Amino acid sequence: MGGRGQLGRSLVERLGARGTAPARDALDLAQPASVAQAVRASGASVVFNAAAYNAVDAAESDPGAAFAVNATGALHLARACAEAGALLVHVSTDYVFDGSDQAPIPEERCPRPLGVYGASKLAGEALVAASGAAHLIVRTSGVFALGGSRDKGGSFVERILARARSGQPLRVVDDQVFAPTYAPDLAAALLALVEAGAHGLVHVTNSGSCSWHELALAALREAGSAAPVAAIKAAELKLPARRPAYSVLDNSRYLSLGLTRPRPWQDALRELVASPRG
Repeated sequence: MGGRGQLGRSLVERLGARGTAPARDALDLAQPASVAQAVRASGASVVFNAAAYNAVDAAESDPGAAFAVNATGALHLARACAEAGALLVHVSTDYVFDGSDQAPIPEERCPRPLGVYGASKLAGEALVAASGAAHLIVRTSGVFALGGSRDKGGSFVERILARARSGQPLRVVDDQVFAPTYAPDLAAALLALVEAGAHGLVHVTNSGSCSWHELALAALREAGSAAPVAAIKAAELKLPARRPAYSVLDNSRYLSLGLTRPRPWQDALRELVASPRG
């Protein structure tokens, strides 16, 4: 589910003939019958839920929309998977944490979301876990790829490069630290987890961490741009939703399954920028 987003497209590409994504007009996450029909029709033994309401600021004024997709929609999908005997791989977020940590965050840390988006994703996690479906919940952070969210004008990296090319001034926060995660690498990790028989809750990101400002500078360097980027504090933006100041996720549980450590985010960024549309 969510086959048109960054992660969904990467999953479809990696799965090839083994996977399909329902058309947007063929599935309504708000309608249990629609979800159940889509799962039955797919005949899938594993269902990846890459669908999400991720408009972090808009969620503050429209919590119903966020919870409808991220919580209730996830529950409908989990119940459909339980009925079909399929494993549900549900993707969640680092925004379930409040940013008070100062070291990579393990799965057992108590979540404390700062805003509606994080709360809705945390609710989705709880509903999936309690649904009775076989499930794997994977938290990740800062997903980027080519052809990012159309609503946002592309992924963060794409927006930075586009603004630099057009000569627009760049101002990026330097007091939010996370682990940028390349959608194709996350898709590969999800499949590796399934093949390893993983269940429960697992954190997966690319290796390393940085601030959004550091990510912007790195993207511009890779693109050969000398465009200046002003470092600002998150509070200066006066956005409706608060973001965690530190949300680097600990990948130890993923590695404990004998899986290969995800490559550094810098290597993934280099691949994206060097791609034909990067």
